[in-house]
Amino acid sequence: MAKVALLIGISEYEPGLARLPNAVNDVEAMRRVLVNPEMGDFAEADVTMLKNPQRQEMESAIYNLYANCQKDDLVLFYFSGHGVTVESGDFYLSTSITVKNQGKLNPTSAVGATSVHSWMNHSKSKRLVIILDCCFSGAFAKGLTAKDSGTIDLQQYLGGEGRAILTASTSTQYAFESDGLELSIYTHYLVEGIEKGAADIDGDGLIAVDELHRYAKSKVQEASPAMTPEFYPFKDGYRIFLAKSPKDDPSLKYRKQVERFNRAGKFTIPARRLLDSLRLTFNLASDVADAIEAEVQQPYREYQRKLEEYELTLVETIESEPTLSETTFNDLRDYQQHLSLRDEDVASIEARIIGQRKPTLSVEQLPEAIKQNQANQFDFDIVTVNVQGQPINRSQGRAEFFTENLGNGVVLEMVAIPGGKFLMGSPDNDPERYNSESPQHPVTIQPFFMGKFPVTQSQWASVAALPKVNSDLNDPSNFKGANRPVEQVSWDDAIEFCARLSQKTQKIYRLPSEAEWEYACRAGTTTPFYFGETITTDLANYRGTDWDYKGTVYPGNYAQGPKGKFRQQTTNVGKFPANPFGLFDMHGNIWEWCLDEWHENYNEAPKDGSAWIGDNDNRLLRGCSWYNFPSNCCSVNRGRDARAVRDSNVGFRVVVVGGGT
Repeated sequence: MAKVALLIGISEYEPGLARLPNAVNDVEAMRRVLVNPEMGDFAEADVTMLKNPQRQEMESAIYNLYANCQKDDLVLFYFSGHGVTVESGDFYLSTSITVKNQGKLNPTSAVGATSVHSWMNHSKSKRLVIILDCCFSGAFAKGLTAKDSGTIDLQQYLGGEGRAILTASTSTQYAFESDGLELSIYTHYLVEGIEKGAADIDGDGLIAVDELHRYAKSKVQEASPAMTPEFYPFKDGYRIFLAKSPKDDPSLKYRKQVERFNRAGKFTIPARRLLDSLRLTFNLASDVADAIEAEVQQPYREYQRKLEEYELTLVETIESEPTLSETTFNDLRDYQQHLSLRDEDVASIEARIIGQRKPTLSVEQLPEAIKQNQANQFDFDIVTVNVQGQPINRSQGRAEFFTENLGNGVVLEMVAIPGGKFLMGSPDNDPERYNSESPQHPVTIQPFFMGKFPVTQSQWASVAALPKVNSDLNDPSNFKGANRPVEQVSWDDAIEFCARLSQKTQKIYRLPSEAEWEYACRAGTTTPFYFGETITTDLANYRGTDWDYKGTVYPGNYAQGPKGKFRQQTTNVGKFPANPFGLFDMHGNIWEWCLDEWHENYNEAPKDGSAWIGDNDNRLLRGCSWYNFPSNCCSVNRGRDARAVRDSNVGFRVVVVGGGT
């Protein structure tokens, strides 16, 4: 039984691939923590390190790593360098002689993932860990399967059997280096998690690969939100133990408390005083405690530095070129990518400086009301949280809207949604994915207006008093309140509402298509929720406590986020922060009817944003409600019910194409 590692770093490349100075530093840092007997506890002789190898040397080393291992060994392969994908989607690890001809990879100069898969499949070891710090590294997992074999009693020392792949990015993302770090950003936090013991999330003194991934991912996304490290466990690979932690060390205990009370790089006054007291309790020197706090706060400060750098660049750009050319705009987006910032991270900066939510819209793309300057603007707060649900950024957005006067002081506010393209549904590697959310597919959306809020009871009453078109409308809501969403309305009731409103306004009001709804909810984000990686009951109204339903306990928290409240009723609309498009209550409070009929998956779904009409009575529901648990609130989550059903957790909001006059 042994713990064996191969560490490869490629910093030097042939022309056509940029140098990566940090890659050789990465392997040295990984070796340092792995051979430390108090951390990785790998024998020095069992850790091989290659810097800038050519293809044959690298390929032979990887082959021998898997060919020479025994069934009880823990085998780690780590790579830092360029990852390259080709048109077929196949993934390659670069070598020091990797070349591209006219932008296309010469595959004989790189090591193919399929070869590595084959060598892994023929190895005897039942505990294989792969860590890839490179662009497009999520593509490595494509086509890999877990190998079945007999069991051995090594759980306490090495953890679960199987395979685990940790990657710095998805199959379509770039991985980034940070200007302020000597290591690649992903590896920096892997090393920190082991070296400081911070990745021992459950405090059992052992660092499993899933804990290491969770720690590194949370830190990476605090500093570089556009990066999405991925984790691909096979069988019980997520519980393979890679290192030890000093669980009783006072410095680690203090770090845990600093992580707990850190709020976007700052501490509240009570938290500051509590931490000062803990310094004395743990007998920590001031310089040691200060260093711990600086390390914990570093990702947040790096994120703020990037935002400031982007804002300064945008100001200088607008001053020199008030109307951005396509070339300049594309350069600006490249610079945003270089900073590893998402669209939602820079949205409020662009809104404040440019005066509109997104500078991606040409005049032709804008709805008619905005082209004629007939719409109003409103400002709103945007909140972004980290994986623990802690706010890491608060900003202001601005959106265009127009109002419909429904009479008696009641208005309907309609927000302009810009056209664009997005990926609808969940990727295959999403652990929270439902089959109905696949396959993920591109959709093109035309500009439209959407209700700022779900339809309220006061708006419902005003429209219900209009002349009947096809059916009667009554006062249905269970939870009474003029500014609460209307509920206990069937799909047919919502259709009648739209018909009466259209007749009054001479515009075409309708329910949103499912694609329009998801596009509007995401508002350019790619995280599970429009405010980040998790959800809290400070941000939305849903069941924030554990729910024991028919013997199954559904947690009141999502991922690493906190549990919260279960309000047991709807709340007034607009109580919680808006998304970057200026829409409120898209997560939780009330399920919302869509125009589409239910389909079991997205096979053959429309790609033009139109409603998908079939031949059944079940209709789409989106958004989750006060009654449901947090995973139902994800932007991609789909619900359904019969069109005639009326329920106290179901309402709707409306859309209109063309806008007001």
